[in-house]
Amino acid sequence: MSSIDLLAGAQSEYVNVPMVLDPCCGSRMMWFDKADRRAVFGDKRSETLVVTDRTHRPDGTRTLRIEPDTLIDFRDLPFADSTFKLVAFDPPHLERAGPKSWLAAKYGKLSPDWRADIAAGFVECFRVLEPHGVLVFKWNETQVKLAEVLALTPCAPLFGQVSGRSGMTHWLVFMKPANSMPTGDKGNP
Repeated sequence: MSSIDLLAGAQSEYVNVPMVLDPCCGSRMMWFDKADRRAVFGDKRSETLVVTDRTHRPDGTRTLRIEPDTLIDFRDLPFADSTFKLVAFDPPHLERAGPKSWLAAKYGKLSPDWRADIAAGFVECFRVLEPHGVLVFKWNETQVKLAEVLALTPCAPLFGQVSGRSGMTHWLVFMKPANSMPTGDKGNP
C-alpha cells in the first residue's frame, strides 16, 4: 500500500498517516529511504528516462526513474488544509536547459511563467501544512538567484544552509504561522 493510499484511507490510525509531503519528488535523490512510508511522494512526471551521462557504464548512459506515489501539480495540491506536519519543497530551478539535458531530466525545468508557478507552489505548500508545520525548501541558484525566489513566498525563512560543490544550493527552513497565512480555497474536509 502506498503512502497516498494510507492518507486517503486514514481515519484515527494516526501512526499510519503520512505526515510529510514531497510535492516535487523527482527521482527522490535527497531521500535516505526512497520508500519512506511517512511521506507522500508526488510529482507531475512519472517516467523512466535513459540519458547520456559520464558514467563508468560501457554505453555511457544512466537510467533515471521518476515514480511518484501520485501525480500532482505543486501549484494545485489535492490535499485539505493543514494535512501535513512537514513539506519538502524542491521545485525545478533551471530556466535554460537543452531538450536532451541530463540536468533537465533529473531536476525538471521551469516554465516561462516560473515566478507565478513558484509563488503558487509556496501558497499551496503552506496551505497543506498544519499550523507551526515546517517547510524545507531547496533551491539551486545557478540560473535564478535565491533572492528572486524568496520574494515570491508569503513567509520569511527561519534559517538556512548553503551547500554543494560551488555553494549554489540553498536549504531553507520555514515555519507556518498559527494564523494569517493564505489558505487557498480547498477547505477542510
